[in-house]
Amino acid sequence: MRIDRLFYACLTSALLASACGHPVQKKLEGRWLGDGVEGFDDAEIAAVTGWAKGVSLELAGSTATVSIPAHEPRKGTYEVARVHQNDVSLAFKRGDGTIDRAAFKLDDERTLRWVLGAGRAVVLRRE
Repeated sequence: MRIDRLFYACLTSALLASACGHPVQKKLEGRWLGDGVEGFDDAEIAAVTGWAKGVSLELAGSTATVSIPAHEPRKGTYEVARVHQNDVSLAFKRGDGTIDRAAFKLDDERTLRWVLGAGRAVVLRRE
């Protein structure tokens, strides 16, 4: 009888763990590569586009790997902080416990925009 209870407790825990997270996490999973930029002045567009094409974001479950040119890739956990229509706010947890927030716009299953503010964005495409 005890083994049955333990089995069902483990099964329930596994099912609950797999159901954790926001439904939009499934839509975001995968590797996103920088493809271009929007909202930058003509004088800076070439340099900024070159930088953006070196950006990548990989999301798997609650794990994120962020690669930005001239920096070592950062890996940690993340969670969906807020969703409103196609606007998504993610909270990335650093190793020291601090939280970095970033705003995204999920256009469709292949295009994600990293919203930087002031009308600027980095356009990411799913690999």
